Amino acid sequence: MILEQYYIECLSHASYLIGDTTTGRAIVVDPRRDITDYLADADKYGLTIEGVINTHFHADFVSGHLELVDATGAWIGFGAAAQTDYPIRRLADGERLSLGEVELEIIETPGHTWESISVLVRERPDAEPTAVLTGDSLFIGDVGRPDLANLGDGSTADLARAMYRTVHNRLLTLPDSVIVMPAHGAGSSCGKNLSTELTSTIGEQRATNPSVQPMSEDDFVAMLTDGQPAAPAYFASDAAMNKRVHPLLRPDRAVPEMTPQQLLAALDAGVRVIDARGVEDFATGHLRGSVNVGFDGRFAETGGMVADIGDELALITYPGEEQDAALRLARIGLDNAVGYLNIGPDGRFPAELADLVQVAPRITVAELDRLRAEDAVTLIDIRNPGEREAGAIPGSLHIPLAQLRTRMAEIPADKPVVLHCAGGWRSSVAASLLRANDFRQVSDLLGGYHAWVDAHAAV
Repeated sequence: MILEQYYIECLSHASYLIGDTTTGRAIVVDPRRDITDYLADADKYGLTIEGVINTHFHADFVSGHLELVDATGAWIGFGAAAQTDYPIRRLADGERLSLGEVELEIIETPGHTWESISVLVRERPDAEPTAVLTGDSLFIGDVGRPDLANLGDGSTADLARAMYRTVHNRLLTLPDSVIVMPAHGAGSSCGKNLSTELTSTIGEQRATNPSVQPMSEDDFVAMLTDGQPAAPAYFASDAAMNKRVHPLLRPDRAVPEMTPQQLLAALDAGVRVIDARGVEDFATGHLRGSVNVGFDGRFAETGGMVADIGDELALITYPGEEQDAALRLARIGLDNAVGYLNIGPDGRFPAELADLVQVAPRITVAELDRLRAEDAVTLIDIRNPGEREAGAIPGSLHIPLAQLRTRMAEIPADKPVVLHCAGGWRSSVAASLLRANDFRQVSDLLGGYHAWVDAHAAV
């Protein structure tokens, strides 16, 4: 048996290749759009990809099932409750798929979505299960949230109750030795407390996962529906996109380099500029109207918080990062990168753009405290609800970064605005987004909430 996991940090996303070396038959589960790795490994192991299974309609990325069908002719499998506008193989609860010696069994596991399934993997039909690919049902350290992509009937609470039954009546009944292989890890917005571990076992999760401990169904629903991260707006678009036929991501796709004149023309045409350099370099000098989404953080997901699917984008990148930056955005459906401009380590922009270069103000904890004492600032906490529950700066207004674009009207315009996150990366995104939308006197807090706590703990 071949069982390969492919994990990308930028989206905290895991996908899988399952193959049988005796027959050369294989299936890919929960693929991303750039499918080169799957094809290369199938070739390396002498496998033919004959099927693609999505455990559910993913909301945080565009799945690569159409790309794999185009490349291999494979069939597409979903849970029986799925509805699409392209042909699919409906996979029923208990259905077994033979690859030869290796056998897969479908388990209906609704809760994250109604059509959610998990895939049980056996090395032989009569063997104990080796692994279960749980999609967004059971994570390492958590379970999937029920409020992202409810494309069927019923409420979020109904889905949460379905997840309770999925966890306790289906997944936790598997043998303790079964390896748990989910579709997401730490950092994903598909849950609250995902672990940095990429695999576990049913036994380990039974013992250590707080979300699957014995509790009443009502207590489980209350726990699951409280304190979830704010969902980026693009999640709904991607979930819908994964239901329909859409343009393919071509493997030979390349984003062209722009001249300064071309970038000026793009700015005049309303193209959104995403500056993928680090926070400090952006603060030292950037183009007016650009938004800082550092390539060193959760670049793709955050890009989907500052731009809409369909927006034309121009990228400011360090040399050598431009194509990967465009690819990461394309993984979530931001396909329209029209070009890039490289800025080297010296931070110098071409002379033709000099009039557009400005600095990004950042303030210290001491400066913030002085402004707060004088009632001379609007302080905005852009962290997620679960982070804020652990503590907040008094008087701060809570607008999670994922909601900032749609809630700007709530920000008072009579005082300077300071934004903070936990450490200072997301706040640079938020402050630059406000400035790009004509807010004046906007800065962010150096070191974020952690710096504020450290300063006050010392006092």
